[in-house]
Amino acid sequence: MANLNSDSSSSSNSFNLRTYKTSEEIKVPEKIIDQIIGQEEAVETIKKAAKQRRNVLLIGEPGIGKSMLAKGMAELLPPEELQDILVYPNIEDNHNPLIGTMPAGEGKKIVANYKAKAKSQEERKNMFTMIIISFILIVGFVVNQFFMALIAAAIVFVALLQIKPRTTVMIPKLLVSNENNITAPFIDATGAHAGALLGDVRHDPYQSGGLGTPAHERVEAGMIHKASKGVLYVDEIGTMHMKTQQELLTAMQEKKYSITGQSETSSGAMVRSQAVPCDFVLVASGNLKVLEGMHIALRSRIRGYGYEVFMKDSMPDTPENRDKLVQFVAQEVEKDGRIPHFSREAVAEIIREAQRRAGKKDTLTLRLRDLGGLVRAAGDIAKGEGAEHVTLEHVLGAKKLARTLEQQIADRYIGQKKQYETFASEGGKIGTVNGLAIIGDRSGIILPIVAEAAPAQSKSEGKIIATGKLGEIAKEAVQNVSALIKKHTGTDISSYDIHIQFLQSYEGVEGDSASVSVATAVISSLENIPVDQSVALTGSLSVRGDVLPVGGVTGKIEAAAESGIKKVLIPKSNMNDVLIEERYRNKIEIIPVENMSEVLEHALLGKDKKGLLDRMQKITNMVPNIGLQNPTTH
Repeated sequence: MANLNSDSSSSSNSFNLRTYKTSEEIKVPEKIIDQIIGQEEAVETIKKAAKQRRNVLLIGEPGIGKSMLAKGMAELLPPEELQDILVYPNIEDNHNPLIGTMPAGEGKKIVANYKAKAKSQEERKNMFTMIIISFILIVGFVVNQFFMALIAAAIVFVALLQIKPRTTVMIPKLLVSNENNITAPFIDATGAHAGALLGDVRHDPYQSGGLGTPAHERVEAGMIHKASKGVLYVDEIGTMHMKTQQELLTAMQEKKYSITGQSETSSGAMVRSQAVPCDFVLVASGNLKVLEGMHIALRSRIRGYGYEVFMKDSMPDTPENRDKLVQFVAQEVEKDGRIPHFSREAVAEIIREAQRRAGKKDTLTLRLRDLGGLVRAAGDIAKGEGAEHVTLEHVLGAKKLARTLEQQIADRYIGQKKQYETFASEGGKIGTVNGLAIIGDRSGIILPIVAEAAPAQSKSEGKIIATGKLGEIAKEAVQNVSALIKKHTGTDISSYDIHIQFLQSYEGVEGDSASVSVATAVISSLENIPVDQSVALTGSLSVRGDVLPVGGVTGKIEAAAESGIKKVLIPKSNMNDVLIEERYRNKIEIIPVENMSEVLEHALLGKDKKGLLDRMQKITNMVPNIGLQNPTTH
C-alpha cells in the first residue's frame, strides 16, 4: 500500500493530506493550472508563455495533461482585452462585407439598436399602409364603388409590402460575442475542417429569384476568430491538412484573416469579408510522430517565437507526489459531480495502481486520463450500491470493470490458448518456450516460440528463418541470437538452418524482449534438451549473453500466472518494477536472471543440461568477461 503518512514540504493542503479520512476533505484548487499534476516544468513554461503571449508546442503521450495546460493558459490571459466582432453589409460591394470591433458586450447592444430602428421603420410603414388603404375604401364607399375600392386597396397593400425601408437590410450580424466572459476564450480546434477553423460563408438556397439572403448574414466566424485574444488549441496538429496548416500560419502571423467560402457547400470565393481579427495564442500538441506531419514553417514559427515542451509520462514515487495523486482523486470526484468521495484506503489503492501503470521502479504514472477512468468506474460501483464513500473493495472491483480493450483481448486470448492447448504449462518439450509479450501498454499474453534445427540446404552456411510477422527490431534480435549461440555454446550452427516460429502472432511481433526466449528455444533444439513448460521467459539479450531489462514485466508475470505457469524468469534489473496484484502472489514464483547461463539453468530439463552448462562454463573461462559466468563464480 502507498505510504501516505510521511512528512512533506508545507502547502495549503498539507494538513488535510496527512490526516484526511476521505477525499472530501481535500481542497481542490480553483484554477485549472493549479490542478495539473506532475508537470511542473511545463506549467512554468505555460505561465511564461501566457505572460508574453507566446505560442507553445506540447509533445507527449496521450492523457498526460496537454489540453489542461492549454485551458489553464486561457485562464492566465487578461480577459479585459476581449472584443465583440460585427459584420456589416457593404452597400458599394455586397460581396465584400465590412468588419467592426468593439469592447466585449457592446456588440449585442449595437445589433439591438439597429433592430429597434428597423422595427420603428416597419411600424411607420404599417401605419402609412393602413392610412392609404382606409382612404381608398372611404372614397370607394362615397362614390358607391366599394368592391372596386377593395380590389384597389389589396393591390396597394401588396405593393407597399414590397417596399423595404433601407434600415431593414442594414442590420449587422454579431459574428463573435464575448459578453459575460470572465476569462479569455479557449477554443479546441482538434480535428476541425478548414471551414470550421478558418470561417466560412453559408450556401444561400434563395440566391435566385430576388429572395437572396444578404451576404453579410451568411458569413460564419471560424475558430481562429472565436479564439481571438485567447487560446486556440489543436491536438494531433500533424494530421491537419498541409494547406490548412499554411493558412493557420498566415493567420498567426497577420493576426487577422478574411472569411470566404471553404467548401463545396458554401458560396465559394464570391463572398469575401474584410480581414477579421484573430489574435490568438496557438497551443499545438501531439506525440513525437506528429512532428513528421507538421508544416515546417509553422513549427519554425512556434520554435522561434514561443516554446516547445516535452512532457513527462511519469514522476518520482515520493510522499509529495503521492499527495498530488490524493488531490487528483479529489479533483476527479469534483469534476464528475455524480460519484461519492473516496475513503483513504481507496485512494491508497489508486496510488498503488499509479505505481503499477508507471511500469518502472520508484515512479508514478502521469497518464492520469486513464487513471481517472478507474476513479469514475469505482465511483459508479459505489453509487450503484448506494455507498456513502468509495471503498477499497469498490476500486478492486473497478479494476476488473474498467479493463482496457487490450486487457480484454489478452484475457480472451489466454482463455482460447488454454482451450485449444496452443501452449503447455507443465512437462518438457524440445525447442518450445513460453515467451511473454505485451499488448498495448501493459496487458500481458503468453507468446509460444518454437525452434527447429534442420540440415542446411546451402553448402556455404546455414540460415536463421523466422516466421510470425516480425518487426525490424524483432528481426535484428533474432539475428543477434545466432552470434551468441556460436560464441558461447561451442556449437557450430553453420551447417544448420534454424527455423523459429512465433505461434499465432497474427498481430505481429516487435521489440527485442523475446531474445532470451528465442535463444533458449534454439539452444534446446540444437542440443536436444527439453524446456520446462511450467516456466515462462522474458528479457532482452546482448551478444555477450547479458540479460537486459524490458518493459511491461508486471503485465507479463500476471499473464503467466493467469495461464497456469508456475515460474517466470525476468531480468534481475527489472525486479523493482514488479508490482503484481495480491491475488497472483501465491500462484507464481519470480526468478531474476542476469545471464544466459542462469536462464538455461532454470529453463532446461533432463540429464544433458549439466553437460551443456559445464561446456559453456569452460568456454567462459577461456574467454574472460563475456557475460556468461556461472552464478557461483561471481
